Amino acid sequence: MTYAMLVFSFLQPLEDAVKWLLDRLHYDIGLPWAWAIVGTTIIVRILLVPLTVRQIHSMQSLQKHAPEMKEIQRKYKGDRQKLNEELMKFYRENHINPAASCLPLVAQFPVFIALYFVLRDFSKDPPGGDLSWLHIVPSIADKANSHWSGYLLLAIYAGSQILSTYFMSTTMDKTQRTIMMVIPLIFITVVARSPTGLVIYWVTTNLWTVGQGLITRRLMPKTPFPSFGPKRTSRTPPAPKGDGNGPAPARAPASRPPAPRRVKRKKGGPRR
Repeated sequence: MTYAMLVFSFLQPLEDAVKWLLDRLHYDIGLPWAWAIVGTTIIVRILLVPLTVRQIHSMQSLQKHAPEMKEIQRKYKGDRQKLNEELMKFYRENHINPAASCLPLVAQFPVFIALYFVLRDFSKDPPGGDLSWLHIVPSIADKANSHWSGYLLLAIYAGSQILSTYFMSTTMDKTQRTIMMVIPLIFITVVARSPTGLVIYWVTTNLWTVGQGLITRRLMPKTPFPSFGPKRTSRTPPAPKGDGNGPAPARAPASRPPAPRRVKRKKGGPRR
């Protein structure tokens, strides 16, 4: 058995499940095939909500401990093996799972492949019903670059991918975030050769991610960074310096000027 046949046999139950769900949305509810793909995407994302919650908590935890992790990276930047060991130890001690941020994406990938096989069957044996979308895309089984409307959908895909990457990469530095936003533009040539239905699937899941990011930022409190002392301003007096062998001596409180002495006058004395 070849590797391709092994993968196909493993994904066959998932392909049957995706085809069954599309049939229910099309034949029982009456949705067009393209909107059935949108409905399938929404159902998949609802099922992945528990993994999404773990993803959000993982991202918040990474953001909370970002200063400590940067300090570890600075301390062991010359020893890659020691750096990895210390980071793994730090993750265990603080109950951080850095892989949790990738779980929703990994869980969606088999569904993506299963939908690809379903649309491939559609191109060989088109089912009954309209395969167009919004009266613009001729067929969801055709390649995205086979019609001018496909390029419009690819532009929407690129924009939604960049926005979803922006909302899901809050813990990355500026360089990493820029790279993650450019990668979708590089792979757009590969996506252009995919069936239009797959592009609809990814546009829908990207828009879901954008909405999820907006709701998360509005409802969930921001994780404060650890405080390393009071914030200094231009009016803050300089800190006292020690001799280098111990902590700086505490400043003595300023002494108040003595109160003026009051003289008590005697009763019955001569008036002036």
